[in-house]
Amino acid sequence: MRRTLPVIFFLLLSHLSFSQGNRLNDYNSIGWFTTTITPALSKKVSLHGEYQWRRANFLKYWQQSLVRVGVTYKITSQVAVQVGYAFAPSFPYGNYTLSAVPKTYPEHRIYEQVVLNSTIGKTTLTNRLRLEQRWIGRFASIDQEKPDFNFVNRFRFMPRLDFPLNEKWYASVYDEILIGFGENVGENIFDQNRFSALVGYKASKIFKVEGGYINQIAQLGREIENKNVIQHNNGIVINTYFNF
Repeated sequence: MRRTLPVIFFLLLSHLSFSQGNRLNDYNSIGWFTTTITPALSKKVSLHGEYQWRRANFLKYWQQSLVRVGVTYKITSQVAVQVGYAFAPSFPYGNYTLSAVPKTYPEHRIYEQVVLNSTIGKTTLTNRLRLEQRWIGRFASIDQEKPDFNFVNRFRFMPRLDFPLNEKWYASVYDEILIGFGENVGENIFDQNRFSALVGYKASKIFKVEGGYINQIAQLGREIENKNVIQHNNGIVINTYFNF
C-alpha cells in the first residue's frame, strides 16, 4: 500500500490539472529511440551516457534530440544515486507549436536522482525519483535570433514493473509523471505523463533491447489562442542498453 500512495497522489494531481479551463487538444504519432551506455569504473561507481532520438509523425519530423551524461553511485544492491547534465533541444511539430513561434528551443538541465529496486516474487519494481533544474530557451517572436532562458524546476516520479517471461525475454510497464514547480512555471504545474508497455530481450550481460508502445500527454508552457494546449502523442519506443 505504501508503494501505491505516491502513484495515486500524482495521478490525481494530473487529472485535476486537466479539469480546469478550456483546452486545445493536439494529436500526434511519435517514435522514440534511445541508446544507453553504462561503463563501470568500479563496483560502486559507473558512468551514464544516453542519447534519445525523438521523432514526430513516427520518423518524418524532429520532436526532440536529447543527450544525457551522468555519474552513478551504487549505495547498496537496491539503492543507487545519480547526478548529471542533459542538453535537449525541442523542435516545432503538431498543429499548434508550428503555428506559434516555429523555432528550435534549446534546453540545458542539471539533474539528481535516486533509484530504488525491490522484488515481488519474480517481478522487479523500480522506483525512480528525479529532480531537474532546467534552463529553457524562449523566443518571443520569429525575428528573435537568440533565445532568452527561463529557469524552472521539475520533479519526476516513475514506477516500473519488469516481469520475466523466460531466461531471455521479459515484459515491462511503467508510468512517469512530470511536475513543474517554482515561480517560473508556466500554465500549470502539470508538465507531462508518459505510459509505456514493452517487451525486452536480454542478449547477454552486456546488451539488451526492448520495444513497444508509448503514450505521452504533454502540456505546452505557453497559451495558444488564449488556451492551454494538451498534446496527446502515441507511438513506438525502442531502447537499447550496453552495460560494460
